[in-house]
Amino acid sequence: MKILQYLAVSLLTVCTSTGTAAESTADLLDRALAGDHRSTDNRARDQYRHPKETLQFFGLEPDMTVVEITPGGGWYTEVLAPVLKERGRLIVAGFGSDHPVEYLANIHVRYIEKLDADPGTYGEVRRIVFQAPGYLQELEDESADMMLTFRNTHNWIKFGTAEDIYRDMYRVLKSCGTLGVVQHRAEADADPGTAAKQGYVPEPYLIDMIESIGFRLIDRSEINANPHDTKDHPEGVWTLPPTYRMGDQDREQYAAIGESDRMTLRFAKPMHLADGNCPAQ
Repeated sequence: MKILQYLAVSLLTVCTSTGTAAESTADLLDRALAGDHRSTDNRARDQYRHPKETLQFFGLEPDMTVVEITPGGGWYTEVLAPVLKERGRLIVAGFGSDHPVEYLANIHVRYIEKLDADPGTYGEVRRIVFQAPGYLQELEDESADMMLTFRNTHNWIKFGTAEDIYRDMYRVLKSCGTLGVVQHRAEADADPGTAAKQGYVPEPYLIDMIESIGFRLIDRSEINANPHDTKDHPEGVWTLPPTYRMGDQDREQYAAIGESDRMTLRFAKPMHLADGNCPAQ
């Protein structure tokens, strides 16, 4: 009888453990998005940023090592940290409090304060400084399953650092690993330098540049497209919500447009072996 009781308890334990381990990525994303750690303002932006669909498109799994590049105020960190907390690892590469651009240093300080204020959510997040030279020098070669950058590339183009940064991401990413890019999208034939000053980047240019470094474009999605964005605003992309750089001037017009038109691109780092192929590539 005791043996039967022991077997029953053991079976229950195994089933419970398996059920927890088998919680789907979709379920984990739903729980993270519904979490109390997210502000009302950030929740309101889900309709424009489609975080669940975007991260599923990139192939996020809860046991991955993921690097988020310059997370800004931590909008995506709020989603990634809970999903990766138990079985994976989130590394965030921020500007650093000693960044020479005061504005960026202040963003970093506020971001770190946000993480420190909620150790239950962010206590397992590793923080590194993202500055030249060697933007990701704290990370070993081929140590990450996924690299993510959201609406950053226009700044890198403006400062002439885009290729160096994507090379560093290529070095750190494992063979067959994923690079996920979301970026404000300019007209396809726009001049990259001019468009970047307005916050936008031409999609063909960006794909060519990233592939020239060694990445391979696997897929693209219109999850974050916005056909109402005319991309010719007085203050560039920052005219639109959530920034509203024009203040109250024509605010209703820009609110009706919504956030920017964005490309969503999934790249992979090919295997080094000449005859090797990555799954789903």
